[in-house]
This record gives sequence, C-alpha cells and structure tokens, in this order.
Amino acid sequence: MTEPPARTWLHGARRTLARLPNLGTTLGMTRVPDAPARPLRDPWPGDPARGARLLRGELEHGGAILVLRPGAWNHAGAPPSLRAIVHGFTWLRDLRALGTDNARLRARALVGEWIVAGSVNADPVARRADVIGARITAWLGHHDFFAASADDAFRQKLMARLVVDARALSAMLPAEAQDARALTALKGLVAAAAALPDNPAFLTRAMRFLPPEIARQLLPDGVQAERSPAAQLQALQDLIEMRGLLQAAQVGPPASLAPAIERMAASLRLLRHGDGGLALFNGSREDFPPVIDLVLTQAGRAGRGAGILNESGFQRLQAGRTVLLVDCGAPPPPGLDRLAHAGTLALEMSVGRDRLIVNCGGFPVGTPEWRDASRATAAHSTLTIAEVNSSELRREGLGRRPEQVQAQRQEANGAHWLEASHDGWLKLFGAIHRRRLYLAESGEDLRGEDLIEAPTPQPFVLRFHLHPSVRARMQQDGETVLLRLPSGGGWRLKAEGARISLEESIYLGGTEPRRTEQVVLTGFADGPQQVKWAITKVG
Repeated sequence: MTEPPARTWLHGARRTLARLPNLGTTLGMTRVPDAPARPLRDPWPGDPARGARLLRGELEHGGAILVLRPGAWNHAGAPPSLRAIVHGFTWLRDLRALGTDNARLRARALVGEWIVAGSVNADPVARRADVIGARITAWLGHHDFFAASADDAFRQKLMARLVVDARALSAMLPAEAQDARALTALKGLVAAAAALPDNPAFLTRAMRFLPPEIARQLLPDGVQAERSPAAQLQALQDLIEMRGLLQAAQVGPPASLAPAIERMAASLRLLRHGDGGLALFNGSREDFPPVIDLVLTQAGRAGRGAGILNESGFQRLQAGRTVLLVDCGAPPPPGLDRLAHAGTLALEMSVGRDRLIVNCGGFPVGTPEWRDASRATAAHSTLTIAEVNSSELRREGLGRRPEQVQAQRQEANGAHWLEASHDGWLKLFGAIHRRRLYLAESGEDLRGEDLIEAPTPQPFVLRFHLHPSVRARMQQDGETVLLRLPSGGGWRLKAEGARISLEESIYLGGTEPRRTEQVVLTGFADGPQQVKWAITKVG
C-alpha cells in the first residue's frame, strides 16, 4: 500500500532528525546514561557449538555460513536475511552460551567495532526497523555478559548508540510494509523504554502501536498471519519478551497481549510433529524442540486446540501414533507473503517421533535460486500441474495465487476424512485440484485421492518427499515403495492411475541441507486425471 506523499515526507523527516547524533542532547531531550537503568536478560538459550564457531570467525545460520570477525564486515553480497542476522546481534546468545572470557571478549570486540565502523552502518539492512529492534534487545539483554565489565569509554559508546538507535526506531513506527518483523521492531522500543526510563516517549509510542499490531498480526485462530510455523514461533517469542520487559518496567501490558500469547501458543502446539519440531510450511524449518518447549512453557497456560485452525486453514489429523498436517488455507495476502511458498494442499506425516512424509523446507538465507526452488510447488508433498507452481513466485511475495481454498472434514470413531480443493491453476488451465484423505482410527492406514477437474487432460505429477532418515526401496512389482523408519517400522506406499518412481530430493528442514528421496507419481498422457494412493503400515 502506497503512503500519501505528506505522510511519507513526515516519516522521512522524523527519521532524519532522529539520526542526528547530538540533537537530543543539545535540546536537553536525551541524556546518555552510564548503564541501563534496569538489568534486562535475554530469555532464550544460545547454542555453544555456534558460539565456538563464532570464536573461529564463522557465523552459522539456517545452513549458511558467513565470516564474522573483527575487520570482516563487508557482506554486501550476502542475502538480506543473513545480513539482518549479522546486524541484529541475536548471535550474542551463542557466545554467552559458551560462558568463557574469550567469548565475552569476542562479543565486546565485535560490538565495539560495529559501533565505530561507518561502512557497517551504511548497510541499509542495518537500518531496518526490525533489525534495529533486534539489535537494541540483544545489546540490552546481554549487557551484563559483554559490557558490564568493560571500560567507561566502551560503555559510553554503547549507551550513546543505543539512544540513537532507539530514537531512530521510535521515528520509524509504525513499521510500514512489515510482516512479523514489525513485532521485533516494537520489541526493541519496549526494551529501550524499560532500560532508558528518562525517555518516556519510547514507551508512549510502543504502547500506542502494540495493540493494533497484535490485531494485524494475529488471525482469530491464533496463527500468525504469514501462516508459517517459523514466523509463528518468532512472533510468539517477541510477544513473550515484550510481556517480560513491561513487567520489568512495572508497566501494565495492553489488554490484548495475554490473550494473544495464549492463542498463539495453542495454535503452535498444533503445528508440531511427534518429534516436537515444527511442520515445514511456508519457509519453516524443524527448529530445536527444547527451545520450542521453553517458549511454550514461558507462554503460560496450555490451551488445547481441536486440530482445526479455521482461519489459517491448517488441519491436524491424529490417530494412534500418526500425525498428519495439511495446508488447506489460502496463501497470506500481499504484504505478508514475503516468504510464502506455493504449497497449497501439501501434507506432512509423522509416526511417533519419526517423520515420514515431509516438505523440503525453507532456505531464506540461500541464494535466490535456492530460495525459489524451496518455495516451488514441486518442493512440497502435493500435486503439480505441467510443472507450473500453484502460486506465482515473486522476489517479494506471490503473484497469481489460489483464490478459493476449501476444506471439509469429518470424524467418526477415531477415523478422519478430509476433502480439500484449490483453484490456483484455474486461470491458466481451467483446472481445480481436489485432494481427499482418509486416516484410519489406528493411524496405520492413510489413503488418498488426488484429482484434477479440467476441460482437457493436464499433465500432472504427485510428489511425496521423504525425510532423510527414511530408507526407501522400490519393490519388484514396480507399483510399490517400501519405506523403513529409523525406529524400524515399515510402511508401504502404493498407487494406481500413475507411474511410480523413486527420485532424488533435498531436505532443508534441519540444521543443514541433506540429500533425501521422493516418491513421484506421474500421470499418464491423456489418461485419467485421478490418482489413488495408500500409505499403510507393514506387519
């Protein structure tokens, strides 16, 4: 949405004034304190292994590695998402997790050099509202770790930069054209308000914009509006942190904050597999189950969902030890679709703690080619027509997309039936994709039917991506694939109405890319626009 010219000018002027380093002091508006007025603590655990890599000068995030050491700040060729991590300083928690003097000194050296390096601050990513918010929160949350024992000169430079960043962030709000990152921006201003109480305007602006931002970000079923389990987790963390920061500042939270946290936690629980990790929809990765457990514990009261997230469209079918998660929702709207995938009607299946059928996952810190490949329909366990994506992929979101995504569900005696459809190819091919699923009460029999309603036959491929821990073998009949889980359980995938094959795939849902396989069902030329398949337990 384009802003009115007057508002654009006003925001630009406000940001320019906020970045003038001495203006506030000259006018008596801003005094640079010697230290934060209140001790703040980052509530999330770091990864000692990543901290050890940082000591070696390597920043690892999402499967990508970037050189990060004093004197090596030129990352102009790196993806913006990776540069945002660099300038956001959330990696300080990994150095803190080491807890050594070397880790403390490395953190101090990197922060100190960042402050004085003008070339670093010239990166436009470093001046984004969400990145400033992450940086303010990280510096204040780790102040006791890297700054409390530093000399006066370092601490004065740090606090001066915090004041400048907080003023700039305050001027940027509301964060225009931001998705869940707007909550990270607000979190930074709340942190600044808690640590710098001599600047009451910070709290006033944060409290003004937080309630409408919660309303914009949260669907009625508790799912964050990007429809990504990863974005859901991050947004929930941001809200939990803001609640803690407001408590530290002895400020009453807005009335919408506690219910939002409760609803988000309840829906996040429905988007986990049996291993405790996240489902891989819309750019998500498994993430670390202990961190997710901690987030849900911090969220407080455990709400229970019914397995249906009506507004977001996610469906959770659970029977026996089997969990089936299906994306039956329309893609997020423009402005919230930056990382959205073309994975409508994709499914994932886990048995106990073993993942069986997956989507490929997201690679937001990869090259544009990798990001597009992971967002494509072919990277999801669903049907593709003529190798054309169900939603048109663009650099900053989606173009053409399904407009009507419908789902109906029934349950009886522990068994589940689900029928869903979408019209993502209607304008191109006049085609509707329908998917029907049945999960038996034992959880050991999943049956599906995928069909295309179109005036003329369409070439189609149906894919089932396998988790890398699954061992697959084509049977001699050429119509069956035997799947073996790490726990030793065997499953059989059979199909009729399509040619079955076993092909290479890649899994991006873990800490690094891994080779895996996919079962591919290819429709016959001019054959029926329908394929029936079954995944059943062996023995």
